[in-house]
Amino acid sequence: MEVRVYSPTAILGYGFPLESLEAALRLEPDVIGVDAGSTDPGPYYLGEGEALVPIEAVERDLRHLLRASLRAGVPLIVGSAGGAGAKPHVDLTLRALSRAAERLGVRVRVGVAYTDVSKDLLLERLEAGLQGVAADQNSPLGPLRPEHVLASTRIVAQAGVEVVMELLRAGYQVIVAGRVVDVAPFAALPILRGADWGLAVHAAKILECGALAAEPGSGSDGMMAIIRGGEFEVFPVNPARKATTFSVAEHALYERRDPFREHIPGGYVDLSSASYEDSGRGVVVRGSRWVEAARRLVKLEGAGVAGYRVVVIAASRDPGFIRVLDTVLEETARAVRELVGSGGYEVYIRVYGRDGVMGPREPRPVPAHEVAILIEAVADTPELAKRVAALYRSTLLHYGWPGRKTTAGNLAFPLSPSDLSAGRAYRWTVWHLVPESYPLENASLGEVIVGG
Repeated sequence: MEVRVYSPTAILGYGFPLESLEAALRLEPDVIGVDAGSTDPGPYYLGEGEALVPIEAVERDLRHLLRASLRAGVPLIVGSAGGAGAKPHVDLTLRALSRAAERLGVRVRVGVAYTDVSKDLLLERLEAGLQGVAADQNSPLGPLRPEHVLASTRIVAQAGVEVVMELLRAGYQVIVAGRVVDVAPFAALPILRGADWGLAVHAAKILECGALAAEPGSGSDGMMAIIRGGEFEVFPVNPARKATTFSVAEHALYERRDPFREHIPGGYVDLSSASYEDSGRGVVVRGSRWVEAARRLVKLEGAGVAGYRVVVIAASRDPGFIRVLDTVLEETARAVRELVGSGGYEVYIRVYGRDGVMGPREPRPVPAHEVAILIEAVADTPELAKRVAALYRSTLLHYGWPGRKTTAGNLAFPLSPSDLSAGRAYRWTVWHLVPESYPLENASLGEVIVGG
């Protein structure tokens, strides 16, 4: 048994060299898989129903991948469509796929998996005794409660590999799935053909990021994996890149608290005994071991409106101002509270050039010769957000700190207008693990025909 899996790019819409796609086709892949989603950009895209990547870029990638899929006679699988994988994102992807098929002059059966969670059903389950625990041990959310569900605009379940396997069994040329685990588009076919779960999921974890595990790494290029017997080989198809034992092994650190365990619904891959060997064109991996879970758990992701956001970007290179900046920020906050009160809004300040990335966790604070100050006001109404942001900006601009030699202003603004309305702001309202009674419980499977 041998299965060849090709991943053209880290996220659908990021693009890829057509030369790499042609090189991959010459290697006769059995499936083309692509992940389209991530929670890295935060809860906004799930809550608002917007695509993570411009849909024009998604359509471009789909056009070339659909042509390649039809030419090779192999399935094309898209996971976590549109970024967040909710119904609006799946439907946007299907429309882009339909336009791509029309441009190619083809008609294609598409298997679709929606993984949205009904809020009413979830509330019923909670009332009946469903227990949900925070997926992150540091989460302030605590156990899943009805108020979390009610505060959510949308909730999706991060379904497992089985959802994609079910659609593959039905023989679809193209599969578009809502929110699924990142490895699903790449591990489903190998597992369906009898590959070891540990090898298939480990290989898929590397493939999900395209050529990011190569040197030089890139999220806009592809990687091939060949799974056979008790091993898999992974390598980039672009000769300008190379997979090394270091670049592949270090990918175990990617987005994991524990570099030796990759958890998905149903169990985890144990990498503690994995070995990595240079094959000349890439890396051969052995020893990845699948550990069955005592009970199946699925992660729920929900986003709800936190308020309306206005952002101000300002900068300073005045050493005196930078030296007293913390005091000035405290006085500014006090002045704003006196003018508008303290309810209905939150203000977040990040000082880049000093500790803007890590804040109080910054281990090496050093004196900065210049800083960028990001003011983020989130309020119950757009008007209040704008008022608070404007007050922060004007107070900081004109604050008279001791030793100031000019009254022209403390800040430089790179943009006009300086106060940028960013619409609704979202927060994670659900980020919990709940029992999954059977693999397809959180998915609605269907079929659409695209093209003409």
